[in-house]
Amino acid sequence: MATIPPPGSALGRLMATLPRAGRVEWIGLRPKRDVAMRAAESVEAKTGAGLVGDRYAGGSGKRGVTLIQAEHLPAIAALAGHDAVAPALLRRNVVVSGIPLLALKGRRFRIGDVVLEGTDTCDPCSRMEEALGPGGFNAMRGMGGLCARIVEGGAFRVGDPVSALELTEDIITDDIRDDD
Repeated sequence: MATIPPPGSALGRLMATLPRAGRVEWIGLRPKRDVAMRAAESVEAKTGAGLVGDRYAGGSGKRGVTLIQAEHLPAIAALAGHDAVAPALLRRNVVVSGIPLLALKGRRFRIGDVVLEGTDTCDPCSRMEEALGPGGFNAMRGMGGLCARIVEGGAFRVGDPVSALELTEDIITDDIRDDD
């Protein structure tokens, strides 16, 4: 993991500057293992846990929500040899457009009433071979999205903005501050 520079440094200022807010395009929940994800228009997020109705809702907080970049879906589809890829196939909870998700790693951001903190990249798993066909795992590498923990619970819905919160030294997590 790369070290996050101090917020006041030149690199820190560059990393903190995002062109605009993003937008929630899709929300998906999987109530139990080995069932298809179901789309939702809105969802309740529980602090330190996960999304109500998702099988990971009671688990550890570092992966309470998984997000993927909408702009990556056509690239994943092309690399996997498909015309398009439905978000539910990729097993992420939230599809976001307009904001670079990896820029949110190690920082806090808001979606609706919810404050999240990007904890790590959300790398693909072996199930992508089944979902996308041979090479599906590699088609997703580098575009698997972001895992986040829920810092402040609440609700969010499709269409809500995704906005980075001000990057300050006191909210950079120890996991992110240290080397990968």
